[in-house]
This record gives sequence, structure tokens and C-alpha cells, in this order.
Amino acid sequence: MEKQEIRTFGRVRGKKLSARQQWLVDNLLPELAPTGPDPDPNIILEIGFGAGEHLLHLAAAHPDKLIIGAEPFINGVASLLSQMTQSTEHRAQSIDNDNLLNLIKPEYRNIRIWPDDVRKLFTLSLSRSSTLQNPGLRFAQIWILHPDPWPKTRHEKRRLLSAEFLELLAGRLAPKGLPPEASAKGGQIIIGTDHYEYYDWILEQVKKTRLTTSDQRLATIDTRYQRKNKAGTAEPKYLILGKA
Repeated sequence: MEKQEIRTFGRVRGKKLSARQQWLVDNLLPELAPTGPDPDPNIILEIGFGAGEHLLHLAAAHPDKLIIGAEPFINGVASLLSQMTQSTEHRAQSIDNDNLLNLIKPEYRNIRIWPDDVRKLFTLSLSRSSTLQNPGLRFAQIWILHPDPWPKTRHEKRRLLSAEFLELLAGRLAPKGLPPEASAKGGQIIIGTDHYEYYDWILEQVKKTRLTTSDQRLATIDTRYQRKNKAGTAEPKYLILGKA
């Protein structure tokens, strides 16, 4: 059977990158790729990190965890690279691969970047897995903040958080009680949106999956997309999902 192509509906490139941003994309970004499957549950994933403000917060707040950001929009990736590195100018010919990583600020050295559709990352990790005991990446948390709501009816199929996608994420959550966090309740998916109709639609999608909603509450998470609040709502709504 022919493999179905993964389609990413959001834009992947905006205005021209600055010289420094382009240098970072060309030289540093390849050094920050997630490398192969890792069954360690101490990994946090953010899908669609935008300009990277929340991803940077996660990295600084969780120095003991690996933080993976997936974002196909190269301008967002370039913005993240600029923020997580020293501000001095660097030239490719004067820095070898070992010293490249020294450009990263110490509090952000646990960040890895996947500059593409996250579903391709999952496919990659599965293809490299050789046994059922090593089934690829598992996450303590998966964050998805302010995904495009695609509000027009004809575009509903473009919405990221369909039941099919949520079920895919459910299979990537760290199981309950897995060391080194023996008291953990298992991995969680945290979703935030200021588009209330989309929020209700997501709730209906969750009902078609093995996921359950948590009664935990989150304070508003500040990002530039939250500040834009294109839906004009009073505040964002959040969902915390886990496996029963």
C-alpha cells in the first residue's frame, strides 16, 4: 500500500531571515536535532512553538528534562535560535561543531528542535525502533498552545487536534509509574486556545479517544499569540488530558 503523504497546512516560511538567523539555521540547527528513539519519560514536547517563548520557559524551568520543540515555520525556528544563543556575531569558518553548542545559553542547552511536522518525528522514531521494549519517544508532557483554529467550516479538516491526532499523541505519553518518576500519574497533553468554538470541538474529539480530561487548572500562559487574541475572548481555555 502506498504511504500517505503527511500534509502541513500552516505556512513554513515568512519574511527573509536576517544574516545571523540564517547562519544559525544553517550551522547550529542541525546540531540540535532529536537523535533517535529514547524511551526515557523525562522528555517534554511542545508542538507548534511559534517564536519559542514558552519553549524557553520550559527549558529553564525543567533543567533535568529534555525539551523538544516541533515547528515547521522556519521563521519561528530562527527566532528561537536567536533567543537561546549568545548575541555576539559568529562566522561559520571560525567555529567547529563542538564549539557551536557553546553558543547556546546554559539554561537552554536541554533544547532540541524538530523543524518540521511533528508526525514525521514520530514516524522517524518508530522506524528506528527495533524492539517492542524500545518503541520510540515517550513524553511526560506534550504542550500545544494556540493552534490555528481554522474557523471556516470548509477548513475544519485542517484542524490539528482531531481525534486521530489526539489518539496518536496518547500513544506517545509516558506510562504511569515509570521510573525515575515512580509516583507519576503518567504523561499529560496540555492544550490552550482562545477560540472557544475550537475548544468545544476539541472536547468532542477527545470523547472519541482513550484520553480523559483532568480537573487541574492552569493560569494564563503568556505568549505573543495569546497577546494577539484574534478571537477576542476574555481569556484562553486550557485542557489537560491523560490516559485513564
